[in-house]
Amino acid sequence: MPDPGLSQNLIARVNLGDLLVRSAARSPRQLAVVDDVFRLSYRELNSWVNRTAHGLAALGYCRGDALALMSTNRVEFLVTYFACAKLGLVCVPINLFWRQSELAYVLDHAHARGIVVEQASVDQLVEALAETPRLGEIIVIGGPVPMLGERRCSSFDDLQKGMSEDEPEVYVEDRDPISYLYTSGTTSAPKGVVSSHLAVYLESLGSALETRFTAADRVSALLPLFHTAQLNAIATPAIAMGATIYVLRSFDAPRLLDLVESEKLTVTFALPMMYRALLDTLDEAPRDVSSLRLAIYAMAPMPAHELTRGMKSLGCEFSLMFGQTEMNPLSAYFHPANQLTHPGAVGTPSVNVQIAIMDGEGRLLPTGEPGEIVYRSPQLLSGYLRNPDATAAAFAGGWFHSGDSGHFDADGILWFADRFKDVIKTGGENVASIEVEKAMYAADPGVGEVAVVGLPHERWGEAITAVVIAKPGQKLDETDLLAKVRQHLSPFKCPKRIVFTETMPKTATGKIQKAKLRVELAALYEEKAR
Repeated sequence: MPDPGLSQNLIARVNLGDLLVRSAARSPRQLAVVDDVFRLSYRELNSWVNRTAHGLAALGYCRGDALALMSTNRVEFLVTYFACAKLGLVCVPINLFWRQSELAYVLDHAHARGIVVEQASVDQLVEALAETPRLGEIIVIGGPVPMLGERRCSSFDDLQKGMSEDEPEVYVEDRDPISYLYTSGTTSAPKGVVSSHLAVYLESLGSALETRFTAADRVSALLPLFHTAQLNAIATPAIAMGATIYVLRSFDAPRLLDLVESEKLTVTFALPMMYRALLDTLDEAPRDVSSLRLAIYAMAPMPAHELTRGMKSLGCEFSLMFGQTEMNPLSAYFHPANQLTHPGAVGTPSVNVQIAIMDGEGRLLPTGEPGEIVYRSPQLLSGYLRNPDATAAAFAGGWFHSGDSGHFDADGILWFADRFKDVIKTGGENVASIEVEKAMYAADPGVGEVAVVGLPHERWGEAITAVVIAKPGQKLDETDLLAKVRQHLSPFKCPKRIVFTETMPKTATGKIQKAKLRVELAALYEEKAR
């Protein structure tokens, strides 16, 4: 006899996997996902997910088990993620740039029962296995299956062979976790962000509304899928609406432009530095990019002159997504209409999100007053995994504390000042590093990338220091560039020095790791004094 509790749950639950189920039922022949190997319809993608889910169930995986996922961008990543959702498993995406100690820590801390790993990453995984005794199952995507002692090893292809294509009927609560997303740790171990089905489901629908995704959209996915920005701000919203996702292993400007031209892509999602490369490539070898309607960027601001250039060259609107992992991730959306009227802002609160500004005493501040950006939203994390102290601190006072500083202007638009840890305390003044970075970009179009940090200084406490990569073919002079920057900033906000370099330490999503820069350059002013 059917379980009435299960029946009611299947009818009314909020489950991320059902986004795919409903798009497949609505438009079974619609092209769902394309990568180097596959062109799958929604019916084919959903069937593959179901076979994979049944294969995992046959191995004994059940609701609440954690399954790690270690892969580059490919269809199998999405298949595994949605199979986890349908079974009530917790997916643990692995950052491919983690060191052995970080990988081992995450696998152990998440209590991962098994891992789906791309064959190219098996050696990296093996190095961490000695510190992860809980991990008993290794499922390999592509290539030969290794023999690893007592651990059960199998292939991803074999996992789903002969399995049913019917929908798995599993009881899953709305607030059950769909993922543990680990934030980068600079001075401590990474924190596990527990994200529920409800949170990611609502964020996906909210993102789809903000970006105006429809089934007619053809969307690029070139940033790492193991990062929530690509996965939950773009991919799951696209699937919710029945759009087509073009999965790219990495960013390659000529290839992306070729894809826009040949496949008539309508939406791109990339970092500002990627758009600069895209526009430079387009200048050298023009393509037909008339199908584009929206270019979305994130992680860093784009100066007004670059936005203007992008809008002209690509012939489409630009918008910024602002958020953080704990928001899954979208918290504010900077609409195309405001890009040039409020350059440097980060937008208005996204659908389902309430934003306020709070002082250090827990008081909400009026328009124009700077303070900490705080949130209330059903999109928020449930908490930090096995870290009650961090969870309590983050939710203190009835709001989620972002760790970001900013303010609202009279038009209701949010301005991000900086991460509190990146605010530079120099000569008794607080200076937002991002404000100096914007001025550097505005001062000289030859600046390709810039990161501003505070470094130890005997007189200033922290000396504002700019680390700069020049655009290809451009030569920059420190004295000349400093003179130009002084035309945009108050004297106390201007860099004391500019350090030119060819590379900077970055996260997998291209975010510059300022903590590493501060360590690498810590003795800069001591050396000058000597």
